[in-house]
Amino acid sequence: MSVLNCHNLVKSYGRITALSSVTLAVEPGVVGLLGPNGAGKSTLISVLLGQTPATSGEGSVLGLDIRRRQRQIRRQVGFMPENDCLIPGLSGIGYVRYAGRLAGMTHGDAMQRAHEVLDYVDLDEARYRPAEEYSAGMKQRLKLAQALVHDPDLLLLDEPTNGMDPQGRQTMLALISDLGRAGISVLLSSHLLPDVERVCARVLIMGGGELLATGGIAEMKRPHATLYRLEYSGDGAVFRRRLAERNVAVLEHRDGQLNIELPGEGTQRLVLEAACEAEAQLHGLHPKRSSLEDMFMGAIQRQTDP
Repeated sequence: MSVLNCHNLVKSYGRITALSSVTLAVEPGVVGLLGPNGAGKSTLISVLLGQTPATSGEGSVLGLDIRRRQRQIRRQVGFMPENDCLIPGLSGIGYVRYAGRLAGMTHGDAMQRAHEVLDYVDLDEARYRPAEEYSAGMKQRLKLAQALVHDPDLLLLDEPTNGMDPQGRQTMLALISDLGRAGISVLLSSHLLPDVERVCARVLIMGGGELLATGGIAEMKRPHATLYRLEYSGDGAVFRRRLAERNVAVLEHRDGQLNIELPGEGTQRLVLEAACEAEAQLHGLHPKRSSLEDMFMGAIQRQTDP
């Protein structure tokens, strides 16, 4: 069963459409939600949690209708917001315990669980300090702790590495990977492509309030059958002419390197023939791999093209 489902989900603020007919199904696991600022990522999360009502369309979280089962959704889902949501005057342990109480836990259970999750995110020694005194990285881990305190089945993480230094980012990503291995489904909203590549199995890409593309990251990284990066020495102009005569397209060229597209699979011999005729020396012929960035930029470009 999908952990998240949307069908023609629309959210409008007056004449501004923040979500435009979003239809998706998210399977269990760790999934990335990518998009630039204003793409609609945070709005989508807010609608799924019932924090703001959808203008039209349907959606469900863990099989629960987002319009009629909002309270139950919040009890089964952990949410880590992008912006700080700390309560002045509360210590780390007090803040996480309070989050547990809001999720319906008893005082004793919430306190015990708060200690456990603060140990998990390595805030055990700072648990009694006022939360507003925490560093940026500590605040991010505290927000993760409060999202985990009620042992949710699904985590919605909005820019979880925001404001963290490189070491802090690695720590947060390691925690997210560990949660995924423990069987907790995660929707990771981020604009940082390396973070998503590291921890996610699949990705959703949004732009302009629309879902532009979906796919598996392993699939994106498979080598192209006909795209290659070619390294050579010799007369580049002559070499390019000889390639063109064999219908080998030169997509990009600079000194000593060409990005080419072969006319079909198994036609690498055409490059060797062209090099011989041009008296060029080949130093490398490497299959070009797709990347998450290729898909991200391509999807955004398709969105902006008239």
